Amino acid sequence: MDIVQAGDRTGILLVNTGTPAEPRPRAVRKYLARFLMDPRIAPMNRLGWWFVLHLFILPKRGRASAEKYGKIWTEEGSPFTVAHDKLARGLDAQLADEGHDAVVRCAMSYSAPFVDDVVRELKDAGCTRLVVLPLYPQSAHSTTGSVSDSVERALKKARWDAPCDFVDNYHDDPTYVRAIAASIKHAGFDPDADDKVLFSFHSIPLVDIEAGDTYELQTGASSLQIAGELGIERNRWTIGYQCRFDKGREWLSPFTRDVLARWAEADVGRVFFVCPNFAVDCLETLYDIEHELKPYYFDQVRKAGREPREDDFAYVPCLDKSRAHVKVLADVLRPHVEGGR
Repeated sequence: MDIVQAGDRTGILLVNTGTPAEPRPRAVRKYLARFLMDPRIAPMNRLGWWFVLHLFILPKRGRASAEKYGKIWTEEGSPFTVAHDKLARGLDAQLADEGHDAVVRCAMSYSAPFVDDVVRELKDAGCTRLVVLPLYPQSAHSTTGSVSDSVERALKKARWDAPCDFVDNYHDDPTYVRAIAASIKHAGFDPDADDKVLFSFHSIPLVDIEAGDTYELQTGASSLQIAGELGIERNRWTIGYQCRFDKGREWLSPFTRDVLARWAEADVGRVFFVCPNFAVDCLETLYDIEHELKPYYFDQVRKAGREPREDDFAYVPCLDKSRAHVKVLADVLRPHVEGGR
């Protein structure tokens, strides 16, 4: 970590995955092509994957995903973009109130504003050092690793030889743990009742874990600490993994759908569904949970011979653009902004 000198201006770069420019098939295909051609995402050699992706996957998935995006789009645009803009402004104001000379910007790995452009903007704003925070509390080769790749390329392209701190993860940060636990309680969770918590994380290919990815260890540690903050025993919570991309590879499990089916059969009581590794609500939370996973759980309850009640399943929103999220990111970043002073 670099010691901050008087007169230094710190550029803070928050990076997430991205979103299509509009909820139309062409825009969605363009976004997905960038995303799925990332070498850290592609499941086979680049040339072969390009043909499979563009000839078979994107035509179908572009239309299907566009319909889904259309259901979550707002008058302001993509809820993902809106939330990041407000989050960056809130964090910028928070650090300014603390007396830090910092410029906060958001960038996306696969959509505008692109990392290249925002790195150049921070350089032109007079920043003398850079702190990069991927908005993935639990790091993985396919997420945080991809951000590291893009930042390295962007710095070379901008010919900016600035000191750079890269925050790999914040899965066990105390402020983050408390914020997630508080969001679960705010959603109505009762630690003294029979309510259950399902921590659902994005899955990753097992080959990444075999290559040394510590993502699974981090998801387990986060869940354990959040449950501890809630004061609940191990039989009150479990972990599931969602969002498998393909069936040609083995993916980290147990899968969230399988957990929901098992809990529906066992009649476990109210289920509180939380996604601790999604910093901001996106398609996988705003659409998939409300329109796919919740109906699936209710169908499984009916198959078990019971009629579900609406409050049997409660989704706990991401920290998103909340004050609590600003506080989490400020606490994570503060040592890097202050340079350890």
